[in-house]
Amino acid sequence: MNGMNAQDPAKHASMSVAVDVLLFTIEDGRLKLLLIRRQDDPFAGLPALPGVFVRPDETPEDAAARAIFEETGLTGIYLEQLYTFGAVDRDPRMRIISVAYMALVPREELTFSAGLRTSGAWLEDADELLQDGRPLAFDHRQIIRTARTRLAGKVEYTDIAFHLAGETFTLPDLQRIFEILLGGKLYKANFRKKMADRIEETGGMAAGGSHRPSRLYRLKKEEPCS
Repeated sequence: MNGMNAQDPAKHASMSVAVDVLLFTIEDGRLKLLLIRRQDDPFAGLPALPGVFVRPDETPEDAAARAIFEETGLTGIYLEQLYTFGAVDRDPRMRIISVAYMALVPREELTFSAGLRTSGAWLEDADELLQDGRPLAFDHRQIIRTARTRLAGKVEYTDIAFHLAGETFTLPDLQRIFEILLGGKLYKANFRKKMADRIEETGGMAAGGSHRPSRLYRLKKEEPCS
C-alpha cells in the first residue's frame, strides 16, 4: 500500500473543524468578553464562547464572521486568528479541532442577544473570569487565557488597542485602553511620547462635561507606497 492510500480521507471523516470567537470590549473601565450560555449538550447550561462548526463551503474566517453575526448582528469586524486548539479529548462528542479568533469592538458599537442553540448572552469581566474558577464549556478557559496573554503582548507593537478606541479618541481615553489591556498603570509623559508618531490631531474637541474640552485624535493612516 502506498502512502497516498494510507492517508485515505474517508478514514478521518469523524473529525470536524469549529471556530470559537473571543469578542472583547471595554465597559466600566474593565476588559469584558462576550459569553453565551449553551442550550444543548454537551455542557448544556454552562457559559461558553460563541462558536460554530465550519461549513463545507466556507473558510474558518467566514465561519468566525458568521458566529459574530449570529450573536451580535455585526458585520465587517476585524478578526485576528489566535491559535488552533486540538487536544484529542477537548470535546466529548468526537474529535473536533477549534480555530480561535479574537475581535475587539468599542462598547457603543456592540449589541448582542442569544443566538442559535444558546439561552443567553452577556459580557463578563475577562480577568475575573480567569481567576474565579467557575466551570466553562470545553477548553474555553484555556482559550481565554491564551487570548488574554496575546492581547497584552500585542499592545506595544501593533495597533490592536485602537480597535477599542473608535475612529476618534482623547489621549486620556486611549491611555486608559492601553492600561486595561496591559493590566497596569502607564506614565502619561512616556505614553504620549510613544504615541506621538502613531496618532494625529483631528482638529475637533471632545465635550469635557465639568472639565476642559480635550483634543480629539485618530490613528495615522499608513502612507501608500510609491
